[in-house]
Amino acid sequence: MTVSQPGLSGFRRAGALAAAALAAVALGVAPGARAEAAAGTLPIGDADLTEVRTSSTLAAGVSLTRIVRGTEPAPADQINTTTRGPWVVNVLTIDPRRARGHLKATYGPDLSQVEKTTDLVRASGALAGVNASFFTFTASQQYPGDPVGLGLFGGKLLSEPTADPAEVNFLVDANTNRATAGKLSWSGSVRNRQTGATLPLEFINHPPVVPAACAALADQTQCTVPGDVTQFTPEFAAATPSGAGVEVVLNRLGCVVRTSTTRGTALAAGQTSLQATGQETAALLAVASRGCLQRTSTLVDPDGEKFAVRPGLFGVNGRYRLTADGQIVVPAGAPGDSFFARNPRTIAGTTRDGKIVLATIDGRQTTSVGTTMAETAAVAQALGLHNAVNLDGGGSTTMAVGGALVNHPSGAERAVGDALVYVAGRYRNGN
Repeated sequence: MTVSQPGLSGFRRAGALAAAALAAVALGVAPGARAEAAAGTLPIGDADLTEVRTSSTLAAGVSLTRIVRGTEPAPADQINTTTRGPWVVNVLTIDPRRARGHLKATYGPDLSQVEKTTDLVRASGALAGVNASFFTFTASQQYPGDPVGLGLFGGKLLSEPTADPAEVNFLVDANTNRATAGKLSWSGSVRNRQTGATLPLEFINHPPVVPAACAALADQTQCTVPGDVTQFTPEFAAATPSGAGVEVVLNRLGCVVRTSTTRGTALAAGQTSLQATGQETAALLAVASRGCLQRTSTLVDPDGEKFAVRPGLFGVNGRYRLTADGQIVVPAGAPGDSFFARNPRTIAGTTRDGKIVLATIDGRQTTSVGTTMAETAAVAQALGLHNAVNLDGGGSTTMAVGGALVNHPSGAERAVGDALVYVAGRYRNGN
């Protein structure tokens, strides 16, 4: 059965809570609790495996459960194939009917860089959190935190969803702690109010690429190969990406402040910029000449309806839906595709009665072997997730409570692009 212990209420006891959570991870039981085999077990591995669940109440309406399935460490050469486990799953559950805080997404000082999940939890003054979106990640990149898909923060769209059919979005209204999962699409454009000239936008806060065929051109407006058009906001970084191309800076009214035939500038509060490469450089200069620009940015839900962006709305990107309306919907994946093989996993989802669940599954270790995509979906369904999304996993999989690690990442804790965090009190004016 599930073993519970009297809760630590309030966020002023976060330090004690973190210590208790770490002890639970190290010992396999919550401090002061007696661990017993769980009545309802996870549908992974052999049916005769021992499974132990330990639970603690972190705050009103917020609980942490640790599930250990299997008792013997896996042979190192059998991590990807063993049916004996073990598996270690940490589950954070938020009941909006009782919780007195709010769930939101956060990315740290700026969108383009990476921070450890533990640091994002501490900086937010949060009780707990998990890593969230897929991001650029490559260490050699100048902007490793750039989200690979939707990034919606407090009602501000800072990164557009991709056209990749595998992308799925997890959306949270911090005002109500209601969450949904689905695939959003986006379109954007700028239009000169005086001339009517229009130019489609391709990206938001994503560095444009100079076409290889035009890399040596001193004047990029002479390029005849398609390039990119990107809108940048001050949240991206201290300065916009530099390089060949053109850049137009706009004030809060959309009127042109300055134009440059090279890219890279600092943006003041309220300003945005438009960057173009390739043959779009000439098009941008033409649209931005003489007058102010009207900008459009539209998100559309899976039903083709306009998705209203409002204050307090947050959204992150995942890869593949795990469950939909209680049914497992994850694809099988191609043979040999390592993404679908056993890895550490991070899950976000909701139960039929509206609870929000954030879970991590440790992997690539003899003490927890990780899960395939199919096994991950089975875990999500067993946890009661009516709708669930696979967030970034692998070395990114991290859960923190009180700024301290609860799970065991597959290596040293990795810095990530953003995180979902639970913070005390109502959501007010961006906090």
